[in-house]
Amino acid sequence: MRTINRTIVSALIFSSDNKLLLGKKDPTKGGVYPDCWHIPGGGVEEGETFEQALIREVKEEVGLDITPYKPEAIPYVAKGVSEKTLKDTGEKVLCHMEFNRFKIIINDKTADKIQLKLDDDLIEVRWFDPIELRDVKLIPGGREFFEKLGYISKQLFSPRLDF
Repeated sequence: MRTINRTIVSALIFSSDNKLLLGKKDPTKGGVYPDCWHIPGGGVEEGETFEQALIREVKEEVGLDITPYKPEAIPYVAKGVSEKTLKDTGEKVLCHMEFNRFKIIINDKTADKIQLKLDDDLIEVRWFDPIELRDVKLIPGGREFFEKLGYISKQLFSPRLDF
């Protein structure tokens, strides 16, 4: 099996009522970790900046224009490996990924007022209270990531928007 490397950008998108948007990928469209909840995002194309890729990926995956909001880089880069089916060729490859995450707060709308449209490879999206994150199946490393940010604790929930 061939190995590829991908640089991934993804967005922790929070509504003004502190809900976090997560989605599930469609396994028939080449998504990695299709049975897990994860934050919207995807691969950086050649010639794109991280911010350009983030804007494009969020628009493609959930139909949300994030340009009015300032993405803030989260200083925690993670790596992951997953089998992936390439969309254009159908080839199965081993994908080594570097995850670059950003925080975006939609400070002028509550979750129920934010219109989403699934256009790309997500089959389901949902707004979560951060306390719910400990009870859902996240991508590998997702639980540790949210623990590092203070959203998941073994005992207590302590939300932090100031990471």
